[in-house]
Amino acid sequence: MNETRHGASWSMAASATLHCLTGCAIGEVLGMVIGTALGLHNAGTIVLSVALAFVFGYALTMRGVLKSGLAFGAALKVALAADTVSIAVMEIVDNGVMVVVPGAMDAGLGSFLFWGALAFSLAVAFVLTVPVNKWMIGRGLGHAKVHAHHGGHAH
Repeated sequence: MNETRHGASWSMAASATLHCLTGCAIGEVLGMVIGTALGLHNAGTIVLSVALAFVFGYALTMRGVLKSGLAFGAALKVALAADTVSIAVMEIVDNGVMVVVPGAMDAGLGSFLFWGALAFSLAVAFVLTVPVNKWMIGRGLGHAKVHAHHGGHAH
């Protein structure tokens, strides 16, 4: 049973991380577009992108949890418990990579450098966040909290 649980937790971790990546990518791209359009400094654009990544990450989780019939307040608590660490790790890695790629933050939305660096940073963030989610799910934390409310998705 323990081996099955650990084997399933890699699958659940990858699924949870992909879910996190989706919300983070939506928030990141939207934040970068808005920040650039408003002429924000890089730090302001990053803050906006991170905030939107959390908003979209939580919203995606809440969407599924609310469908299970949970009240809004309870669904918000599940989303916070499920996604906070995962989104935080993903955002630290993603934005860290964007900052260290020379010229990526200043390249502009029409630049291959910007979009290539963003895609690369999200891929690196995914790879480094999967083990974090596996560790959490193995302890009944993170996305393990969501699976109690997803009858069709439980592993």
